[in-house]
Amino acid sequence: MAENPSQTTSDVPEVDLRNARLAAFLAWLVPGLGHLYQRRTGKGLLFMITILGTFAYGMYLGGGRVVYASSTRPPIPMGISRQAIARAFENAGRWHYFCQLPVGVVALPAYVQAWRVESGKAPLDLFGDNFERPPYTPLDAERLFPNKSKTERDAEYFQTKDFNEEIVYHATEQQKWNHDLNYNFELGTVFTMVAGLLNVLAICDARWGPLVALPPPGEKPDNPGTDKQESSE
Repeated sequence: MAENPSQTTSDVPEVDLRNARLAAFLAWLVPGLGHLYQRRTGKGLLFMITILGTFAYGMYLGGGRVVYASSTRPPIPMGISRQAIARAFENAGRWHYFCQLPVGVVALPAYVQAWRVESGKAPLDLFGDNFERPPYTPLDAERLFPNKSKTERDAEYFQTKDFNEEIVYHATEQQKWNHDLNYNFELGTVFTMVAGLLNVLAICDARWGPLVALPPPGEKPDNPGTDKQESSE
């Protein structure tokens, strides 16, 4: 393909991406970190503050309950079958986590917590109240806390009170979270998902650099300084 004579390499601003693959990994690990590594400080701080701030606000709205993985098992095993597709839908119950995961290290505890619950181990007590753990089912609660009576487990994980101060029993803890947090649960989920999807754009920027809009062939780029100089003459 012939080069466009009206567009030379000098027309395109050069950005030193350093090790672009490492920068992309750092940008996923902590939003903005890849850009700081590339010495693009302004953009790095902008991404770090806005993306992590959006994620933190979503966690605040959702009471710290909106980021969790429903399962650590791969959604589709080797081979495609009717059973595999059924299991894929079963394990994709919290599909929102796939959008939250690109925000980086702050979303990784959810996978560890889900793995521990599936393995019959109590979740880690991170930042209090089992940070980013999946909601329990009655079977999970019985398996993880055999020393507690059913009444104690129900009172702690599956019961709440309505506006009339009457006790309401929920089949799962997720239903309890939705009842207690109301629409804030969905709002918090959306904010954390938006943070993850925004970081996808930041990762692409760290890997391939900024998108540069070149002028169409034969059209001179706008240069306000030149226009002013010509008008003054």
